[in-house]
Amino acid sequence: MPSRAHLDEFIAVVESGDHAGAIERFYTEDASMQENAAPPRVGRDHLVGHERAVLERMAAVHSKCVSSTVEGDRVAIHWNFEMTDKSGKKRYFDEVALQEWRGDKIFRERFFYDPSKPK
Repeated sequence: MPSRAHLDEFIAVVESGDHAGAIERFYTEDASMQENAAPPRVGRDHLVGHERAVLERMAAVHSKCVSSTVEGDRVAIHWNFEMTDKSGKKRYFDEVALQEWRGDKIFRERFFYDPSKPK
């Protein structure tokens, strides 16, 4: 179960822009991530590679935690993301991430957002 301080540390790493580093540091080796109803991606190395590929296509990514809750091994984080691709097109995501933790690491995460909705 994550402590509030450990969750705040995770959030700070993401807000700093080190998304791939957050996965390397805070996720279990067998972790999974799922976007809405898409099939989950599994395995920390795969998750890091996917994140790096997304970030490679971006000129800028700004991440902000709106709120977060810890309830035992379950965490909910409300995020706002602004992503600018290399052509200058901006996309905004108002997202809720539901996480399940094993000790001090995330082993399952699911994201809920409307990918078609502009800001």
